[in-house]
Amino acid sequence: MAEFKHRNIIALRDLTGEDIELLLATAENMREINSRDIKKVPTLRGKTIINLFYEASTRTRTSFEIAAKRLSADTVNISPSTSSATKGETLADTALNLLAMKPDIIVMRHAVSGAHYHLAQKVSCSVVNAGDGAHEHPSQGLLDLLTIKDRYGRLDGLKVAIVGDITHSRVARSDIQGLTKMGSHVYLAGPPTMMPPAVERLGNVTVCATMKEAIQDADVVMMLRIQQERQGKTLMPNTREYSRYFGLNPENLKLAKPGAVVMHPGPINRGVEMSSYVVDGGQSHVLKQVENGVAVRMAMLYHVCGGELE
Repeated sequence: MAEFKHRNIIALRDLTGEDIELLLATAENMREINSRDIKKVPTLRGKTIINLFYEASTRTRTSFEIAAKRLSADTVNISPSTSSATKGETLADTALNLLAMKPDIIVMRHAVSGAHYHLAQKVSCSVVNAGDGAHEHPSQGLLDLLTIKDRYGRLDGLKVAIVGDITHSRVARSDIQGLTKMGSHVYLAGPPTMMPPAVERLGNVTVCATMKEAIQDADVVMMLRIQQERQGKTLMPNTREYSRYFGLNPENLKLAKPGAVVMHPGPINRGVEMSSYVVDGGQSHVLKQVENGVAVRMAMLYHVCGGELE
C-alpha cells in the first residue's frame, strides 16, 4: 500500500491521485468501526486534537470531534465566542499559544482563504483544513468522492454535474480537484454572476450555458448552497428566479441518467437549490454524505498522525 507522506491536509490540490486513493481506502476500513456496538479503537490514544473553528459549523465540527473520539484522541473545541480573537489576538499568536500546550493536530475552519498555509508555517503540529474561505474544503471533497465511489465502485469515466454558486464554493473547488484527479469529467452550471473566470484551468472541467446541459446524462448531480454571506452583494434577482433556472426538481432530474446520485454539502435551502421531493427522494445521498464524513475524517486524522494502526 502507498505511504502517506503529508504532515498536513490543507487542499486536495496538494494531494496526488495515489494519496486520495489511500485516504478513501482507509475510510472504507474505518467504517467498520462506526458499525460496532462500542465505536472506539485505541489508535490515537494519547494524541490531542484542537478543533479551532472561526466560522459556525454543525456537521463538520461534530464529525471531526466524533472521528477523533472514535480513535481515542483527546479533543478540545474552540469557537469564535470563546476565542481570544474577540480580544484582537492574531491567528499567529493564537497558534503559538495553542502550540505551547503541545497538541498533535489542529483542525481549523477560517473565513480567510489560505489561512491554513499561514498556520502551518507557524506550528510544528499537523494542520487539517475544515474549510477556508472560498478556497477548499478537503474533507468534504473526500467524503463526496467516497459517496460516489460507493454507488459506482469507481470514480473514473463519470459525468459529474456541479450546479449553483461556484464562485464562493470551497466544496466545488475541492470536488473539482479530487474528481478530475480520479478521472471524472466535471460539468459546471450556475448564474454567470456566480461562475469564476478561467475555472476550466482547474482540471477536466466544462462550463455549461444552462443547468439542463450540465445534468443531461449525468451520473452525479451535486447541488451547491447559495452562499449569500460570502457574496457581499446581491448576485441574483431573487430566490424564486434562481430556483426556476438552477433549482433541482423531479422534472429536470429526469435529464440525468436513471438512478443518478443526487448530493448537496448542506445546509440545504429547500425549495431553492433543491425541492423537498428531491432532498427526501430515493436518489438523494445527502445523509450518506454525512455518514461517510466521520469515516473520512478518521482516515485523515489517522494518516497525519503517522498512520500506524494498533
